[in-house]
Amino acid sequence: MVRRIDVTGTGGVRLAAWEFAEPKDRPEADGAPGVLLLHGLMGRASHWASTARWLAEKHRAVALDQRGHGRSDKPAEGPFTREVYVADAEAAIEQLGLAPVTLIGHSMGALTAWQLAAKRPDLVRALIICDMRASALGAASQREWEDWFKAWPVPFATLADVRKWFGEDDPWVERPTPSRGEFFAEVMAERADGWRPVFSRRQMLTSRETWVYDAHWEELAQVECPALVVRGLDGELGRAEAQEMVRVLPRGQYAEVADAGHLVHYDQPEGWRDAVQPFLTTALTP
Repeated sequence: MVRRIDVTGTGGVRLAAWEFAEPKDRPEADGAPGVLLLHGLMGRASHWASTARWLAEKHRAVALDQRGHGRSDKPAEGPFTREVYVADAEAAIEQLGLAPVTLIGHSMGALTAWQLAAKRPDLVRALIICDMRASALGAASQREWEDWFKAWPVPFATLADVRKWFGEDDPWVERPTPSRGEFFAEVMAERADGWRPVFSRRQMLTSRETWVYDAHWEELAQVECPALVVRGLDGELGRAEAQEMVRVLPRGQYAEVADAGHLVHYDQPEGWRDAVQPFLTTALTP
């Protein structure tokens, strides 16, 4: 069962949160430890569905559509700064009564998660970082994204075309995969002229430029709770950088998932679960 709960973010922005609940006749569900799942740039809460379903067996699992994404508000003028993304997640935790919470973030959502854990250690019990780099990516990276967005053949005539382009034909990706096609099909909506993304590509670039020029090691060092860094072997986070992130984290641990790229939880859901579940068991045991 999934239910939508709207929460209020910074500046009154309406944020859609999705709670994945076990049947109501489970008495042990009351008081279950809270988990907040934060998608990456261009993602949405539904990308966490398979993860949230097994988490819901023992946890109160909530996935958040962050501002500009999914069914949350997309304010024309933003803001889309690091500060508001962190404040939005903080507001969701407090309004939903999830604290002390385990934060699970992918890509940009992972950055939001560790920045929040550094800012509000009283709210965060454990942290899982999925395929997000702490180093600065730089201006060239931002320009590449601008060019990539311009290359999208929107509108797509059908969802099958979406799956094929992102999963097979995207010339900007060395090895597109079917799971990547499914990932992007999830963030498309049908319009009068065809299928278009549910987000504004301009807003995505604005969001991204608030973090790609800076490194984020300092916030990692301020995370007090147990933290797991997970990378796909073919993802964007290299092994050396991931292990350095673990070293910088005061209570860091490391895991990697074989045959997975950047979309670790989408590429290899069972491998992802095998990497995450032991950490949760240990980190949440009093």
